[in-house]
Amino acid sequence: MLPLRRATDSYFRFTNVSQVQQIVHRLDQEASGHILVEDDRISTDMRNRFLVSSMVEEAITSSQLEGASTTRRVAKDMLESGRRPRDHDELMIRNNFNALLQVEEWVEQNAAFSPARISELHRIVTEGTLEHPSDSGRIQQPLDERVLVLWSDQTVIHNPPPAESLPERLEELCDFANNGVPHDFIHPVVQAILVHFYLAYIHPFADGNGRTARALFYWSLLRSGYWLAQFLPISSIMRREPRDYTMAYMHVDTDDGDTTYFVLYQLDVLQRALAGLHQYIARKLKESRDLADALTSDPDLNHRQIAVLRDALRDPTQTLTIAREQRRHRVSYPTARSDLLALEQRGLLTRSKVGKKFVFRPAPNLQDRLGR
Repeated sequence: MLPLRRATDSYFRFTNVSQVQQIVHRLDQEASGHILVEDDRISTDMRNRFLVSSMVEEAITSSQLEGASTTRRVAKDMLESGRRPRDHDELMIRNNFNALLQVEEWVEQNAAFSPARISELHRIVTEGTLEHPSDSGRIQQPLDERVLVLWSDQTVIHNPPPAESLPERLEELCDFANNGVPHDFIHPVVQAILVHFYLAYIHPFADGNGRTARALFYWSLLRSGYWLAQFLPISSIMRREPRDYTMAYMHVDTDDGDTTYFVLYQLDVLQRALAGLHQYIARKLKESRDLADALTSDPDLNHRQIAVLRDALRDPTQTLTIAREQRRHRVSYPTARSDLLALEQRGLLTRSKVGKKFVFRPAPNLQDRLGR
């Protein structure tokens, strides 16, 4: 039994079936919170690229789930360039991105879930996008017309609990998100999924409940140490199969509040997102290795410069000095200096001065520059 109430005031249930245990065990093995930090094949620069790319993808697809129609290319350009949104759809996407950044900040502060923070997260995801701006960050009140969840043909598929009960239910949600189930253990991944489920179930806001629920899911995973959450754009999978998402909710309702259906659905989404991440890593590592191998055929590079660039592809954060390269290759100072300056002239290294000596660093997006 979960400390989360249905509209009827009976409690939701969850059954820790063997399939759930198998999947969360696999997630712990393959995607513990440190896999992307400790894997020495993955540089800091590559890790940051994964992070930004995934946050951008999640911001876009989470908005598209709720009707935003901006193309992915245009949306990515907006987020990566920092330009102002041009229309309602772009504003939804930017808001989602800002919500993910806010979640990261709260995790760094070790902030606990609270109704006020949930309302603030809703304000961020809906700012400037609602028909009534005053609804942004505002929990529905008893005199409001309660929002219904509709199927594509406008059939009512979910009638949320009455607005009078929302403050108490939000407190229950926060207590569950912060403390789990009293006198029992619930796996953090399952807990995050149920946080997502319950916020969408009680539907406390006039609009933007889905986006807020997905942001809470990331927050719950991140604060439990599952940093993989930053790299898993779950909404892209959910958007491809929106009917499955809806049916997972409906199965809970039709089986006396058994949330196991939704948990299994969301665990499957996580597994598929993780598999996609591993494929992406493998592809990028292969591209890096192939590029390093291709350097040997460049007639304008000597073997010392090729060694510098191969090291830079493995670790784009390293710093180089003329004296270090002189010792490393056992050449004269002018030769080492000439090697590094030639790479700088080609835009492959950057140069700065620290004290009296020059320091060289791999150029930003070195892999892209070499692949041109």
